[in-house]
Amino acid sequence: MAFSADELRVLRRALAIALHPVPLAEQDVQEALRLADSVDEAVREAGRLRTFLLADLVRYREALPGSATGYLELLQDALATGYHPRPEDLAALRTLRSTPVGAAVLHRCQALAEQSVRARLAGRSVRAVAATAVATGAAPRTRLLALVGGRAADAPRAQQKPQQKPQQKPQQNPQQKPQPKPPAPGEKPVPKPSEVFPPRRRPVPPPEQLAVG
Repeated sequence: MAFSADELRVLRRALAIALHPVPLAEQDVQEALRLADSVDEAVREAGRLRTFLLADLVRYREALPGSATGYLELLQDALATGYHPRPEDLAALRTLRSTPVGAAVLHRCQALAEQSVRARLAGRSVRAVAATAVATGAAPRTRLLALVGGRAADAPRAQQKPQQKPQQKPQQNPQQKPQPKPPAPGEKPVPKPSEVFPPRRRPVPPPEQLAVG
């Protein structure tokens, strides 16, 4: 694919705008669209020419050995466009290896065929490994979460200490009077009833009456 001077100018302008975006003028937009259409048409034309070339290659191969010269030329043109030789091409070239051109093209096609086979085998091996991994169902690694209570929560029940039962309060005898609680520090003791109301004492007679008696 070759570009004219005007097309190269438009392409350069488009690349500059892609690197440093700036507002485009209407003329620049139209020129870029025309260049894109030309490139698309060139790609389509290349595809049509490749289709015609491969069709001619099949016709010349079927007409061997009388079309050996034309077949070798078409085959080399197809290889230049990325064509991979088929088994029919290798079989046809083996019948033409007596000529220098036929031997050279056969050697080139054998190398390309070997590379193609290796690439297919490598692709199959990669797909087989991926399919095996999916079939085995390798589950992703799960994250370990910490349990509430630390390591004691993970320990066996046999190793854990038994919970102590709350001590029961001793039952009090209903006939036994409750003992007064000792006063707290800094708190005045509660006086006893005998201290608040002392017992009345009997009056003592005067000494004179004691002597008369």
